Amino acid sequence: MSSYLAVSPPRLRDALLACGLAVVLASCDRGGGTPEAEPPTGGALDAVDQPAASAPDTPVGPVELVDVSDATADYVVGITYPPSAARYPALAARLKAYADAARDDLMQAVQAKGEGGPPSLYDLSLSFTEVVDTPELFAVAAEGSSYTGGAHSAPLLARFVWLPKENRLLEITDLIPEGDGWRDIAGMVREQLHTSLSQRIDADKLEPGERDAMAREAGRMIDDGTGPEPENYRDFEPVVDRSGRIVAIRFVFPPYQVGPYSDGAQSVEIPAAALRPHVAQAYRDLFVP
Repeated sequence: MSSYLAVSPPRLRDALLACGLAVVLASCDRGGGTPEAEPPTGGALDAVDQPAASAPDTPVGPVELVDVSDATADYVVGITYPPSAARYPALAARLKAYADAARDDLMQAVQAKGEGGPPSLYDLSLSFTEVVDTPELFAVAAEGSSYTGGAHSAPLLARFVWLPKENRLLEITDLIPEGDGWRDIAGMVREQLHTSLSQRIDADKLEPGERDAMAREAGRMIDDGTGPEPENYRDFEPVVDRSGRIVAIRFVFPPYQVGPYSDGAQSVEIPAAALRPHVAQAYRDLFVP
């Protein structure tokens, strides 16, 4: 079972923040022997990447978040939004921009395929899901996939943490400034991922040679994807208690960053007690003591 193959597509990510309902548009058994394709770069999603979240967003009017269900002979698109995101127009605009960028990338691929292209049906499945809703924080998970040929779909994954009182996104470097603390955080994340990897390999009951090869290759992906650079941790979501205080931060990693596509998205929770010393003073009150 050689699932731990090295593939290195880019991360398709954040520029926004929202909630949504699940969309399921399965794209199984794509390849029929087609080599595994990396997700495309340089598309519309890259254009909306890395929003400027250190200042309040420019006020905008109401943004209508309308679920999308569109099917033709060439493609299928399904996008869902949570109604609660409309309470924050600037956030809703970012969510819509993320979804529009993903759809633009799909349509460019459809046009490039043309009439003489492969017969496979292209598709986009994207859902925004509310994960936290308190007076201090509103967090949304965006997850889905886009299939534009190759062995399987390209993953779509982003997290958006909104500060309602400041009317802006909370970026990871706002929460935890760049500095020595990131070495400690990276070490804690890496340790959890290596432990999880060992448990998965043990469960597979592999031959020693195959086990060693998988552990070595997947371990390298973990180490490469968890360096102490904040960019590696930009997809995060707060885990809150009943009072709305943060008890942990969940870092989410898309397929390929810390493991092969077959492992899917992976996440690691770091408790508030371990993070609080590294959190910017302005946001420490959001955490449990």
